[in-house]
Amino acid sequence: MSSNVQFLIDNWVLVAAAAVSGGMLLRQSLAGGSGAGVSPDEAVRLMNREKAAVIDVCEPGEFAAGHVVGSRSIPLGTLDAAQNLPANKEQPVIVVCASGMRATRAAALLRKKGYAQAQVLRGGMKAWREAGLPVEAGAKGK
Repeated sequence: MSSNVQFLIDNWVLVAAAAVSGGMLLRQSLAGGSGAGVSPDEAVRLMNREKAAVIDVCEPGEFAAGHVVGSRSIPLGTLDAAQNLPANKEQPVIVVCASGMRATRAAALLRKKGYAQAQVLRGGMKAWREAGLPVEAGAKGK
């Protein structure tokens, strides 16, 4: 048996910990975590200074329960065929969902459609609320 194999056998706990840690980092990276997207404060700056559009990709019931003021509701499942996307593809777009997972997929889809500045609200509506930013309820968005 080679010394490399013997090392792996003798230190299986370390090898397993390294594999789990690497897997968690990869998952977080693929899910848009670890710094991907914009913070709630940066989103407000983009909305105020650069007129960023906010697209909420939650389901209608989630949107009605509370969403970023002025956002438009386009559930993730309807995004590919949506007609109410911003006309200007150069305009910054902030994509929101409850936690950021659906928004990550939606932002990737929007970038494929030509919205180069599509970004995820990091932490989703949870982070928005925790930052004390305004939320409106009701089914009517922009």
